[in-house]
Amino acid sequence: MNVTRIFDLLDQYNELYLSKEDALVHKVNDQWVNVSTAEYIDSAYSVSSALRSLGIKKGDKVATVMKNSPEWNYMDMGLMMIGAIHVPAYSTISETTFKYIFNEAEIKIVITSTHEMYEQIMPIIKEIPSVKEVYCVEDVEGVKNFKELLDLGKNGNKNEIDKIKATIKEDDVATIIYTSGTTGTPKGVMLSHKNIISNLKEVANVLKENMVETALSFLPVCHVYERIINYTYQDFGMTIFYAESIEKVGDNMREVHPGMFCAVPRVIEKSFDKIMAKGRDLKGIKKMMFFWALNIGYRYVPNKNMGWWYRTKHKIVDKLVFSKWREAMGGRLQVIVSGGATLQPRLSHVFWAAGIKIMEGYGLTETSPVIAVATFKPDGVKIGTVGPVMMGQVKFAQDGEILFKGPNVMLGYFKKPEETKKVIDPDGWFHTGDIGVLEDEKYLKITDRKKEIFKTSGGKYIAPQVLESKFKESSFIENIMVVGENKNFPAAIIIPNFDHLKSWCRVKGLTYVSAREAIQTERIVNRIQREVDEMNASLDKTEQIKKIVLLDKPWSVEDGDLSQTLKLKRKHLLVKLEDIIEGIYI
Repeated sequence: MNVTRIFDLLDQYNELYLSKEDALVHKVNDQWVNVSTAEYIDSAYSVSSALRSLGIKKGDKVATVMKNSPEWNYMDMGLMMIGAIHVPAYSTISETTFKYIFNEAEIKIVITSTHEMYEQIMPIIKEIPSVKEVYCVEDVEGVKNFKELLDLGKNGNKNEIDKIKATIKEDDVATIIYTSGTTGTPKGVMLSHKNIISNLKEVANVLKENMVETALSFLPVCHVYERIINYTYQDFGMTIFYAESIEKVGDNMREVHPGMFCAVPRVIEKSFDKIMAKGRDLKGIKKMMFFWALNIGYRYVPNKNMGWWYRTKHKIVDKLVFSKWREAMGGRLQVIVSGGATLQPRLSHVFWAAGIKIMEGYGLTETSPVIAVATFKPDGVKIGTVGPVMMGQVKFAQDGEILFKGPNVMLGYFKKPEETKKVIDPDGWFHTGDIGVLEDEKYLKITDRKKEIFKTSGGKYIAPQVLESKFKESSFIENIMVVGENKNFPAAIIIPNFDHLKSWCRVKGLTYVSAREAIQTERIVNRIQREVDEMNASLDKTEQIKKIVLLDKPWSVEDGDLSQTLKLKRKHLLVKLEDIIEGIYI
């Protein structure tokens, strides 16, 4: 059938997948529980009828502060079927940001998942006059339960909802997604049904070349990246397993054996760090074999004839080493989609060598989101790039900024026409704020964020993201921020990989006491400095890191240091670490 609005996916479910018993699967009381297609459709209609009875009409905004779950989907489809606008929010944003979003959007109803989420937002909601009702999926004393909302609409008139659906156009606003606010006040990105569906269809064209039956969802579905892929899973009638939490992803993978999932680079890096830690703890021939496999994996190039000798060695290490990696990730994993930040090329090489295709992509909330992504075609992948442009048109401004035009470009920023004009020019080109190039006249490569490039006092331009990505290839470095704007040389603030340091200390016969003591231990500081020196050797002199400072506390989303996709909030960190940075240059 012709899907033109997001909720048309439910009609397609009804037509093609009505007998499916495991459309959505989640854990309840430590047991995986299936939600059938029929239950999904009925629940979405119940939400629509309930919202109608509560006075919600077309154009009203309803907020969800929810974890990934079937209930999120019920709300998403249910409110859009009556023309209400879904405003999803992260549970980890600050109180100030919650107030700003709820007030600006004039939220009428809020749905949340857990007792903790409810406790977090309730003091805020009391100060938002537009909010009339709050529901929680978990049982919380004195709070309306989500089941009450479903029961309220259980006997609703489906024909009435269908009549409303018929009035909703593909150009109508479906959702307002607030950006993570890495550079200031969050802006509400207005996306229409057409924006999202046009992107979904192109993503589906990519994924259909390597179809799988099951997927694990753990990135927040309130983010447009995980959201578009969830819609694509539904378009294919795949079974979607919702992970219990990011901490339990590894356990959940081994329980449900997914064929694919989406991740941000930091998640992939963490998975690889765990693999590396186990490898270092091996002894004798097993340890030698592990590192031989790594060296072979780092040289793997997708879709290239590597020669008979390489293939012979690869076949050996695949059986002895890489097969165990796949088993640790559920045994059936074929595809990882990576987005949200730049992935270290060495990780792409080695995961491809291990039989797991990492498909790196690029996009923004404002582009619904995908602009470019690797494909499964013979010429569809070039490691170190984000693949071919998937849809629309791309061109480059004189300073290298990527400009994009296509049906997936947002309608604009909510209540911010002047901000919209700053990023969408009169000819309809969206200015991404990212710097890039087209390699081989085909593959888009992101080189930096326009606003983050800085000059040293010597007038030399530094692209910090490029350097940070390179230095994070070291097993000793978990995170890093390159600084030096208007200073006479670049420096770096480094969060060591403390799990790796513990392993390294064991091998070297050193006592590891704590992170705080580790960054003050001369031998450890010298070892990390050696890593920096070795990487400096491949950089231009003006780019080389001249001084480093080690910190003992990792940066986090909760502390406002990282965005929801785990990118550095550089502006925030520059203020937070101002004294440390100034101390570098004394």
